[in-house]
Amino acid sequence: MTMKKVRSNNARRYLFTLVHSMNKAERRNFKLYIKKMEEKTSNKLGLLFDAIAKTKNYDEQKIKEKLPGISAAQLSNLKRYLYQQILTSLRLLSIQKNVEIQIREQIDFARILYGKGLFYQSLKILESIRTLAQENHLDLLLLEILEFLKLIEERHITRSRQEEGKMERLESDALRRSEIIHNSCQLSNLKISIHGFYIRYGHIRNDLNKKMVIAIFDEKLNKIDQSKLTFFERVYLYQSWVWFYHILLDFKKCFDYAKKWIDVFEEDPNLIEEDPDLYLRGYHYVLTSLFHQRNQVTFKLYFKKFAKFYHKNYEGFNYNSRMIASLYFYSAEINQHIMKQQFRAGLPVVPRILGFLDKFSDLLDQHRVLIFYFKIAYLYFGSKDYEKCLDYLDRILDLKVAHLREDLQAYARILLLLAHYELGNFILLSSLIKSTHRFLSKLKELTEVQQETLRLFRALVQLPQNEHRPVLEAFKEKMKILKEDEFEKRSFIYLDVYQWVEGKLDGR
Repeated sequence: MTMKKVRSNNARRYLFTLVHSMNKAERRNFKLYIKKMEEKTSNKLGLLFDAIAKTKNYDEQKIKEKLPGISAAQLSNLKRYLYQQILTSLRLLSIQKNVEIQIREQIDFARILYGKGLFYQSLKILESIRTLAQENHLDLLLLEILEFLKLIEERHITRSRQEEGKMERLESDALRRSEIIHNSCQLSNLKISIHGFYIRYGHIRNDLNKKMVIAIFDEKLNKIDQSKLTFFERVYLYQSWVWFYHILLDFKKCFDYAKKWIDVFEEDPNLIEEDPDLYLRGYHYVLTSLFHQRNQVTFKLYFKKFAKFYHKNYEGFNYNSRMIASLYFYSAEINQHIMKQQFRAGLPVVPRILGFLDKFSDLLDQHRVLIFYFKIAYLYFGSKDYEKCLDYLDRILDLKVAHLREDLQAYARILLLLAHYELGNFILLSSLIKSTHRFLSKLKELTEVQQETLRLFRALVQLPQNEHRPVLEAFKEKMKILKEDEFEKRSFIYLDVYQWVEGKLDGR
């Protein structure tokens, strides 16, 4: 495929996904916007917009039929123009809701006025939005405003010179803001590094892993000034600690910092409205930490609060925030059923999750999809619907995500063994054990629990079923010891084989 063809396909996909991301209010606003345009192309824009909005999949031929008399080159130009006009209309609509866009617009106005020599008017605008930017902790915009103010004061004799100490305060504020931005950059580097480690490797596997995570964290943390932290600096710091303790499997401390994260927002509710995604993310880690602790009482309390916020604000969220809110809501909902072992009661959530995955497929990364498939498979396994469980495990194995969450892919393969055992597919199990061992060996981090599980199944497939009990009992005793091992705990987070064996022995 040529580079030109690739760019063309991307352009079609971008326009299609943009149109389909728009809600009813945004589509209605766009129709009103193009009606006000006096250009000849406005009618064609409307026809093209409707043609794309009414199709589930982009079909170039059908769109051409809706726009007779337009050549391929004209259609290409019209699509580009439509994309720009949609963004313009969305920007005009967002100005009413988004303070950051409002401030950027005012900065543009100030630059236009300054270009006309009207620097007193420019100064007035900059001074008015300076306070707004500061109140909303928009440090980058605030620094831009301060630097613009300094430029005007430096090049012109203004009335500001008559106010004692004003220039010194301006210089001091700009310097302080640049320090805050530098510190925020260091903090964001810290959380990206620690988050990237988790995406690549998952939880700690051994002492070397642990030392590596601590070294990465300490090195970057030492570069950060933790005195006089601003709003976002505090959030970034708490985020970093959340990821650090999450990787180290210390879910108690992970919860503590996730709670601090959402507390910062709840101290200043206006910031929740300005950045709901970051607030929702904090809640997600509060609930995830409680899930891993199997703390049902506190989980129920926070999930109730989260659900209330989710349902109350969903309609007002933008497309991206709706995706994030739904992602965390469904994650918490399925976790609650797994935690309570209410597997059959949790099955009605599956169609809703699949609908969510389909609706936001253009925004969701494969990492999220992988986790949902695994947890759906887990629900079906707990419900004794092993065929359905295998369907979702197959989806995981079919995903081309070799670089993502190798640990979770390993658990999926072990759950595959459990499901085939329950179905009595003992002949198939022999070859599956070999392929699972090959996959786990490639990870070069085969845990003791995984090795013991493979040994268990190798023994079981060689014995008649009426002789399985002593083997299962011996395995259970080994697991009791491994459950207390710091580096083996992660093997019980997503798939507790010990619990399954216990159930088999107790007839559950």
